[in-house]
Amino acid sequence: MNPMTVTSLVLAMTMALFIWNKVPAAVVAVMSLIALYLTGVLTMREALSGFGDPLIVFIAALLGIGIGLETTGVGTWAGQWLIRHSGSSRKRLIASLLILSAVSTALIGMNGAVVAMLPIAVIICVQTQLAPSQLMMPVSIACLTGAKLTLLGSPVNVIASSAADALGGAPIRFFEWSIVGLPLFAGTLAIILILGPLLLPRRSSNSLPADFSQHAHTLVEQYRLADGVFRLRVRAGSPLIGKTLDSIDLSQYPGISVLGLTDDEGAELAQKDASEGHHLLVRGDAQGVARLANDLHLAIREPLSEAQAVTNALFNRSSGLAEVVIPPRSGLIGQTVFPGMATHEGDLIVLAIQRGGNNVPEPSTTLLAGDHLLLRGTWEALDKHFSDPQILMVDSPQTVRRQTIALSRGAREALVILAVLVILLATNAVPPAVATLICVTAMVLTRVITLNQLYTIDWNTCVLVGALIPLATAMSNTGLAYQIGDYVIQTVGSGGPRAVLAGLFFVAAVLTQVISNNSAALVTVPIAVATAQELGVSATPFLVAVALGAGAAHMTPMSTPVNLVTYGPGAYEFGDYWKIGLLIVLWSMAVVVFIAPLYWPF
Repeated sequence: MNPMTVTSLVLAMTMALFIWNKVPAAVVAVMSLIALYLTGVLTMREALSGFGDPLIVFIAALLGIGIGLETTGVGTWAGQWLIRHSGSSRKRLIASLLILSAVSTALIGMNGAVVAMLPIAVIICVQTQLAPSQLMMPVSIACLTGAKLTLLGSPVNVIASSAADALGGAPIRFFEWSIVGLPLFAGTLAIILILGPLLLPRRSSNSLPADFSQHAHTLVEQYRLADGVFRLRVRAGSPLIGKTLDSIDLSQYPGISVLGLTDDEGAELAQKDASEGHHLLVRGDAQGVARLANDLHLAIREPLSEAQAVTNALFNRSSGLAEVVIPPRSGLIGQTVFPGMATHEGDLIVLAIQRGGNNVPEPSTTLLAGDHLLLRGTWEALDKHFSDPQILMVDSPQTVRRQTIALSRGAREALVILAVLVILLATNAVPPAVATLICVTAMVLTRVITLNQLYTIDWNTCVLVGALIPLATAMSNTGLAYQIGDYVIQTVGSGGPRAVLAGLFFVAAVLTQVISNNSAALVTVPIAVATAQELGVSATPFLVAVALGAGAAHMTPMSTPVNLVTYGPGAYEFGDYWKIGLLIVLWSMAVVVFIAPLYWPF
């Protein structure tokens, strides 16, 4: 069979499976790769070349950097600042949230940004009594359009920029995307603010994500931790110097329990030796604490009498609280625990035990199934024990931390590394893949993220892109891309390059409503290149059109994770998307046709 015919059949089957959406997109892409190899259209080297492409390294490292920015609370800090300074105007608050969503997308990518913005949107809905359906879709739209402000916004931008570079021309550089991104977002913001209240449904939701903004305060009140908490400063000559938290024995002081060991700035020192100037947090009656301080040569600082002061001391950038339940058949059943004891590994402290919703009054107790324990430790320690089969954590520490802790440990390093990445990409000092590798390695070395966190990136995106690159190669090698491009030219070519530009945007925009935006871009890029070569014009404006078309996934919920994340919390139905989505797609086309060629001429 003719290689072009085979490639056409593989392309058609791939698109059909994408639209059917019953098989994971990454699996469909790998199946297309295998089919092209088995039918002899591609050699083994050509079929597997996509996984070794620098584009894959760039996207994977970029996703890792996004995790670092997200987990260090950069988005949370911005959201908390937004709520404090937006005032009482609902429109100003919504506009500020959408601008923040777009800027976050430009820096950490649209998938990470929409996850970071969702809890902020929840808080705004609760505080302003705004229907979630009026805000969730605008957040996803802002993330999708904000993705065109910088190269980092979306893998689609990277695909188009790499294609422009491969053709021998200059790649579309880091901030050049804002040439189309700024007018695109500005027009989108105006559409949402003016027409959104009319076109968006007014519907409540039963699937809003939990709001953890008062999580720590709730735990402190529920376990009644606010009474009798003292901060004791370790003096020179104290017998506690050189001891770790789990080796401090207060058994001679009944009724007094250890809550933690911190440095003079409040950072948790769970597994470090105590030294002069450190602070021991304890809970007990004033008389007993005074005797403890006198015996161990400790200076009593002011008692933490207010619940908020206790909350801040126990729940901060370095350490947090976690409520756990003892499940049936747990190995901990039958073990004796008491407030102030350290776990076996010494990295968590038991603050309180409850049974039947009440604190256990005895100094120590034997654990039963269903008992609740309140634990304190570093965020890293809480994350490590999250999957422990012997306990069930009520809430994910990582989720709580992302919503509540602004600019947590590593945030400063993450922002510096992000600035270095922007400079490297903007100046083209090194290839993009190398720049992102340098920066994601720096994040690991500075402990902004761990290797385990790095391994949690969305590998589906990497596999999808790597497996579809061979399909694009086959379309070019067999002439299929040129044939499709010729059809586009015959259909709209009489209107000139701008009409062809609009035609390519339309093809990509239609595809992205039913398949992922990355898939739509990878399928359409070779068509754009072939069309430009046949017309004898620069391919760059056509690649920009493909990128904007593939990113215009505003009319259906299933084509991008950005829409799916807000679909449930917004209580949307399938038919809700096209009403406002169509206007934004048309505005995107206007930006492509009238603005893109001004900077990237034919």
